[in-house]
Amino acid sequence: MEILDHISLKPYNSFGIEAAARYFTSVTSVTELEEALDWAGKAKVPSLVIGGGSNILLKENYNGLVIKNELRGYEVLETDEDFIYVKVCAGEIWHRFVLHCLEHQYAGVENLALIPGCVGASPMQNIGAYGVEIREVFHALTAVHRYEGYTKTFTNEDCAFGYRESVFKHVYKDQFVITDVTYRLRKKPVFHIEYGAIRQELERQHVTELSIQAIARAVIHIRSSKLPDPAVIGNAGSFFKNPSVDPAKYESLKKAFPDLVAYENENGTMKLAAGWLIEHAGLKGYRSGDAGVHEKQALVLVNYGKATGSEILSVCNLVIDTVFKKYGVELHPEVNIL
Repeated sequence: MEILDHISLKPYNSFGIEAAARYFTSVTSVTELEEALDWAGKAKVPSLVIGGGSNILLKENYNGLVIKNELRGYEVLETDEDFIYVKVCAGEIWHRFVLHCLEHQYAGVENLALIPGCVGASPMQNIGAYGVEIREVFHALTAVHRYEGYTKTFTNEDCAFGYRESVFKHVYKDQFVITDVTYRLRKKPVFHIEYGAIRQELERQHVTELSIQAIARAVIHIRSSKLPDPAVIGNAGSFFKNPSVDPAKYESLKKAFPDLVAYENENGTMKLAAGWLIEHAGLKGYRSGDAGVHEKQALVLVNYGKATGSEILSVCNLVIDTVFKKYGVELHPEVNIL
C-alpha cells in the first residue's frame, strides 16, 4: 500500500469536479483496505472510500485519506434448483457485472444495466431502475468496520432497504466499508417490462421473444438516449430521489396539474416523477455558467466543463426551492454531497 500526497480527484468523480485529496491510496485486497483504514486512524485523519465516484459531489478539497476501492473478482458460492448465488467484490464496475450475468444467463439485474458506479455502492443506496431494486436480488454482504477493524456479514433483513435507502445511510453511516456483495440470481427469469418505456422500446426493436438480453438492450438504449455520458458531460446520473406524497396531496396536485406523472407505492402513497416536476417548473436545460440541468433529462445535474462543486450545489438548491414553491413538494438529493 502506498500513500500519496495532494492528489487530484478530478479523474475519480463522474462530475469531473476539480478537488484534491490530502492523502490518497488504492487498495486491491481486504488486507490493504484494513491497512489503509488503520493508517488513517493512526494519522488521526478522516477516510473516504470511493468506487466509481458516480454518486458524489465534492464541494471542496478532502482533508483526509481517500481510499480507491479496486477489489475485483466473482465467485459462484452455490446453486439450487431456482437460484445462483454469486459473490462479487465491491470494486467491480456495476455494468460489467450486469454484462457478466447476461453472458452466463443469470437473471435479475438486466433492468439495472448501465447504472454507473461499482458493486459496493449497490446495497448502500438500494439502487434501482425500471421497476427493479437491488433488494430483490440481494442475498448478503461482507463489510469491515472502519474504526474497530472487525468483519461483519449483513443479510437482506439487516440492511433495512428502502427507496434509495439502507442501514448504511443512517444507523451505520460512515461506519462500515463493503468488501463484497452476494446476489441471488434466477435461473428462470421473471421479466419486468411495464415500468417506463421498456415495452415500447422492445416493440421498436421488433422483439418477439423476451429474454434478459433483449430487456438489457432496451434499457441501455433508453438510458443512452436520455442520460449524458459522464465522459462527455460531467454528471452523477439521477441527482434527486422521486418524492412520495399521501393520496390527498396527490389528488390535489393532479387536479392542478392533470399531466402529473406518478406511480403508486406498496403502502398506498404516490411516488411522483422528480424529473417531471423539475421540467414543468421550467428548469429543464437551465444553466448558470458551467453548472446546469441537463437539456434532455431534468433529473440530471451537469458540469459542462469547469463548474465547482459549490456551483453544482447552488443549482441543486435552486431546483429544490423552485419545485417546493410551485408544488409544495420537497426534493432530496440522491447524490452524496461531501
